Amino acid sequence: MTKKRLIKMVMLGIKQFKNPYYQGFAAQVAFYFLMSIVPIIIVLSQLLGVFSISLDTLDDFIKQYVSGDVADAILEMLSYQSTSGMNIVLIVIALWAASRAEFCLMRITNFTLTGGKSTGNGYFKERIRAVKTMVLTLFTLTFALIILVYGELILGVMAKTLAATIGVTYQVDVFWLVLRYPVTMILYFLMVSYNYYVLPSTKLSFRSIVPGSLFASVGMLAVTLGYKVYTGYIANYDILYGSMASVVAVMMWFYFLAWALGLGILCNKVWADTKSVTQ
Repeated sequence: MTKKRLIKMVMLGIKQFKNPYYQGFAAQVAFYFLMSIVPIIIVLSQLLGVFSISLDTLDDFIKQYVSGDVADAILEMLSYQSTSGMNIVLIVIALWAASRAEFCLMRITNFTLTGGKSTGNGYFKERIRAVKTMVLTLFTLTFALIILVYGELILGVMAKTLAATIGVTYQVDVFWLVLRYPVTMILYFLMVSYNYYVLPSTKLSFRSIVPGSLFASVGMLAVTLGYKVYTGYIANYDILYGSMASVVAVMMWFYFLAWALGLGILCNKVWADTKSVTQ
């Protein structure tokens, strides 16, 4: 990327974000994130149950990247215990509720990529598409958790095969310890990329959404790690908000994550708009 193109991208981004439509969008997305998290857990618990994976698997990741009131609030939500024969109607209702965050992101994505000309193809069409997107997102999340849970077992099988065929051996536990974090980051990037690919009403090439996906992935990771330090060593929400401290902490975290996602969408837009600068 040339310096001239980078400056042009920043200027175009600032110009577009002056539009009043963006005022409060991060707060709106954060609100729907919070409203969607329990329905997401309800459906996710059913999917993970098929592969004999407990929701406790998520505890390690949450405790590793989130601290303080945020972790306590989310872990309390994860204490939900699913029933074995959940009514299909309840699952549909949960998916409808969980898709509200996706719907909100769809509208801001379409508004950004069309230069403010459109927010989608109508409420009901986009709402149904948001449900389908949420279903596929949950399947990708389940796949990612399967890889992370059974990754060491898979490497163990590969190690035995390599030892039997070409005599190559390695320490599975050490190799997985080194490989686990890069695999996590790749899965995280692919999940963000998938959403950026399906959110627009007009389909884009995968190549065109890579810049924004990289930006958003790094930004969300930086926000999470930075907020962990902030809540762990600097902020004390208990003083101001009392018993509501955990809810406020989660909302603030979701708010900053929403900004990272929004800026990633904008990054794709200004990247496409400045393509001629390098030609």
